[in-house]
Amino acid sequence: MLTRRHLMVTSAALAGASAFSIGGRARAQSAEMTIGYIADFPNASVLAIAKDQKLWEAEGLEPTVKVFTNGPIQIQAMGAGSLNFGTIGPGALWLPASGRAKVVGVNDIGFSDRVIAQAGIASMADLKGKKVGVPQGTSGDMILRMALTKAGMTIADIQMVPMDPSTVVAAFTSKQIDGAGIWYPLIDTIKPRVPDMKELASNQDFYPQTSFINTFVARNEIVEQNPDLVKKFLRVMKKAMDYRVANLDHSIEITTAFLNAPKEATDKVARSRKMLTSEELEGFTKDGTVNRWLSDFNKMFQEFGTVKKPLAPEKFYTGELFTSA
Repeated sequence: MLTRRHLMVTSAALAGASAFSIGGRARAQSAEMTIGYIADFPNASVLAIAKDQKLWEAEGLEPTVKVFTNGPIQIQAMGAGSLNFGTIGPGALWLPASGRAKVVGVNDIGFSDRVIAQAGIASMADLKGKKVGVPQGTSGDMILRMALTKAGMTIADIQMVPMDPSTVVAAFTSKQIDGAGIWYPLIDTIKPRVPDMKELASNQDFYPQTSFINTFVARNEIVEQNPDLVKKFLRVMKKAMDYRVANLDHSIEITTAFLNAPKEATDKVARSRKMLTSEELEGFTKDGTVNRWLSDFNKMFQEFGTVKKPLAPEKFYTGELFTSA
């Protein structure tokens, strides 16, 4: 144990005191590295990779990771001071846009959302006046509104029926609704029961102008008070994303083990997404693409009535931290 007497005796002890101090800071930073995640491939894979490849050790960190069912609960935990970093989907981006947290990086892009319809409905225009089920405020809601806009329509042109995701599946398979804004893997449950269903719109129809992004978020106070810690977090995430792109099969294996989930389900979700490298994301950040994506979400959140006056993306996306990490 280092004592006051040791500190006063020799220069070697002083060097030891310096090492002790640095170790203390490292322990303090590890205590601050609390990370939330959703238990699915895009959000859990970076943490599984970081653990498997010992990426945290390279930054002198021992993070505490906590699983959450959705993004809003993570940001609520940030507000309570019990969580410093998290991974959220596009449906929760209204919270950073409201000033409740900062987006510190983009994780990946999802292509799993669809507007689906019963047989005989061949286009968005054919949904006019018909019942369309949708979980409100989700990516299913977003893809529906975007597809309607592209077709020169609005929500007022259909009979939108708010439902939770499982009810959408039941209502569509029993033909109580004519269409739905929903996503895979739930559509995999629908297809065997309604084999003649149609897919009218997909995320890919709007990429790269609008992208359904998963993002990394951080508590406001951490960004303001400890930007160096944010950079350490981002360095690990960027290395994990690069590894994921280069080693997708192994990333699926270790994420399956991390989640204790069925491999087939993990594999299917993983291959339905666009995995981005850190270099690609740095380019998208520098050329304003990420801010354009966030601006599109801001417009949708205003249409939903979720946020009346969302912050401009440059106010809640810390792009300079991401590119400099």
